[in-house]
Amino acid sequence: MSSEKFLTVDQSTYCVPDISVKELLGCIPAHCHQRSALRSSLYIVQDVAIIALVYKAATYADEFLNTVTLPHPLLYPAARLAIWALYGFWTGLFATGLWVVAHECGHQAFSTSKTINNTVGWFLHSGLGVPYQAWRITHANHHAHTGHMTQDQVFVPSTRSERNLPPLNAEKEDLLGSRVSEEIAREFWEALGDSPISAMWGSMSYLLGGWPSYIIRNASGQKRYPKGTSHFNPNSPMFRKDHYNQIMISNAGILIWATVIGTWIYQRGFAEVFRLYLVPYLWVNHWLVLITFLQHTDPLLPHYRAPEFTFPRGALSTMDRNLLGDCGALMGWIGAFATHGISETHVAHHVASKIPHYHAWEASAAIKKKVAQYGLTLEGAPGGWREVYRVYKECKFVEDEGDVVFYKNAQGLARCRPVFHDSTVSDSGVEMESK
Repeated sequence: MSSEKFLTVDQSTYCVPDISVKELLGCIPAHCHQRSALRSSLYIVQDVAIIALVYKAATYADEFLNTVTLPHPLLYPAARLAIWALYGFWTGLFATGLWVVAHECGHQAFSTSKTINNTVGWFLHSGLGVPYQAWRITHANHHAHTGHMTQDQVFVPSTRSERNLPPLNAEKEDLLGSRVSEEIAREFWEALGDSPISAMWGSMSYLLGGWPSYIIRNASGQKRYPKGTSHFNPNSPMFRKDHYNQIMISNAGILIWATVIGTWIYQRGFAEVFRLYLVPYLWVNHWLVLITFLQHTDPLLPHYRAPEFTFPRGALSTMDRNLLGDCGALMGWIGAFATHGISETHVAHHVASKIPHYHAWEASAAIKKKVAQYGLTLEGAPGGWREVYRVYKECKFVEDEGDVVFYKNAQGLARCRPVFHDSTVSDSGVEMESK
């Protein structure tokens, strides 16, 4: 009898939904699809006004420092640093709200006019360093193929072979990830590296550099694209030939943006530009990656290969999270308010992307009520830095085999397995529950 020792995990089950597009869309109240350019524009005014107030408050506090006497000279630069650090954080958070409005323009959710949508979206996204048309095109493809292993555009899991891990050993590990021998687990651990320091460094670098890395060189994007694939290249395989002029318009926006930043630095100095714009800009990029990473990455979320993929399954393979909810109820409310609920209503956004954010809450409630009939819960843990660290540690790779796959951790164990409605195991390795 073998003395091989195994590690095991108590897995959750994910009921793969069998729901039609008509049924999924039919549960959303009709008025949720109504779009208003005026109402959408008021959110731009709101975000800009709040950012202006934050700037005025920081300026006033900075000037006030010159009128008070502090017990030690070093407290003055420390206090100034704290004032402008807070300015950068809050400005970045509410500028993310502007990013969300620009993103809705790309989905034609800002208004009923395509011209208005694309004009407002180009201005807002260009001002935030985003190539509007290029990202709009790939993001639409992401929505059409969410969770698809070979068609999705971003947050595509690395497979066992892509991580250069040893082939599956059926005698020492389970395809579904419920058990793995200690020997194989050690091999995984050594190959993947999962120390707290490496996980913290990896998640931090991901948050800070993930967005420009994706736009410039397709980091975390579709693996079948060749190395060097970029949103700035109109001949990229991400785009069709008829997209050429749109990509060039996007590039023009980025060129204008870079010219304005460069001129500002030349005229006023790097320190001012860094303090007033670049720090909030880095926060916007950080929030964008944090929000979208947690919406699409979790050990409880499935990814599909072609035989099992449908649009509803892809749309429901995302997760709603309360942004900053792990910092307390007040911060959770502020996070949702500042970013227009983009993190809290993301599943509804994938089901019907033309729904504006101010109707997404009602649409989200209707969808959650509907899919509860299929045993699905669309709420994840609150979104924040602690959650990014946890997910980064638990989501290392998926198997090369199987049409419905879940992430495995650095020991080769998966927290979830897919189920259908009979008691067999399919050829794709999907276990099926009895009726």
